[in-house]
Amino acid sequence: MSDVLKVPTMAEFMATGKQPEVLFWVGCAGSFDDRARKITKAFVRLLNKAKVEFAVLGTEESCTGDPAKRSGNEFLFQMQAVTNIEVLNAYEVKKIVTACPHCFNTLKNEYPSLGGDYAVMHHTQFLKSLLEEGRLSIEGGKFKGKRITFHDPCYLGRANDVYEAPRDLIQKLDAELVEMKNCRKKGLCCGAGGAQMFKDAEKGDKEINIERTEQAMEVTPEIIATGCPFCNTMMTDGVKNKAEGQIEVMDVAELIANANDL
Repeated sequence: MSDVLKVPTMAEFMATGKQPEVLFWVGCAGSFDDRARKITKAFVRLLNKAKVEFAVLGTEESCTGDPAKRSGNEFLFQMQAVTNIEVLNAYEVKKIVTACPHCFNTLKNEYPSLGGDYAVMHHTQFLKSLLEEGRLSIEGGKFKGKRITFHDPCYLGRANDVYEAPRDLIQKLDAELVEMKNCRKKGLCCGAGGAQMFKDAEKGDKEINIERTEQAMEVTPEIIATGCPFCNTMMTDGVKNKAEGQIEVMDVAELIANANDL
């Protein structure tokens, strides 16, 4: 496994007079959270393997403003959004892919009214398109026959109706996809959305991520697959609380990268 990752910036592309096929929006979690950075690296390895010409904004990327908006600070959200839109439009960005459903939802649905109109894809959608185009192949390998359950992120599933792309990728691993009782349109939040990740718990009998982990445990998976860095954190914490050492929590991109020994 090579640790040398090729990650060009938009500024570098601009300097050569070229435009990348897609801009990879890394997001705050994917940039700064140690666990989420592993997802970022796995996705970059897959992009490199598929020979996708992509670029990142690097230090020019700022928070999309999702946590500010969801916690009620519309003014701060618009300031953050307009700053990003100015950068994206200056680079004439047309297509964006991101591994964070929060960034995906905000860029896709909130930015157009502020002047930022882009084709936005979740990384599972983009990986599926690479597979269909024959640019990426998936080996079952070490995940063949493994029981994997997929936790639907709220901003991917119920907010944007993306349910099949991550599941199609998991099934390509020759894994046994098992569904929790609350899945797809009836999916249960991990407890991090709406900026809840950044505030103290409210009064109640149980944390949502514990409830969700218990639902996962009912179908006895070996792996809980996620498509969101926030969900990954919440489900990992739930597993530590309820089933440490018994269940792994992995992003779909990590599953594919690991299966391909990247």
